[in-house]
Amino acid sequence: MDWAKHAPEVFKAMVRLDGAAGQGLDAKLRELVKIRASQLNHCAFCLDMHTKDALAAGESVERIVQLSAWQEARHFYTEQELAALELTEAVTVLTDGFVPDEVYEKAAEHFEEAELAQLIAAIAVINAWNRFGVTTRAVPGHYQPGQYK
Repeated sequence: MDWAKHAPEVFKAMVRLDGAAGQGLDAKLRELVKIRASQLNHCAFCLDMHTKDALAAGESVERIVQLSAWQEARHFYTEQELAALELTEAVTVLTDGFVPDEVYEKAAEHFEEAELAQLIAAIAVINAWNRFGVTTRAVPGHYQPGQYK
């Protein structure tokens, strides 16, 4: 289903929300977070999109490839990125319980409050996008970087 065609106002609102949520965050960090959440949610369309956007933002293939095993490949990422990835996982798998205090506190050590608020918003928004993509069986492989901006 092309849900954007059938619910265009929702789609446009999501695009605006996505843009607002990403303000003030480094483009590569934002894409790493989106890729990791999309891996956890099994959203192939979003993986295709955000991998391409990450590459266009200057992210390396090596860091993208290692992302699914970031805990074992910590040396590829900065401490700030590791804190963001850990927070991404905790928020994305929220059904497993609350975001642990230590995960939130670690993120708070690496981000100013405004940045942390934006990061949490970006994580929430990509999780919403993933649910649209997975539910409607969005087909990966056709996205071009920046297509929806």
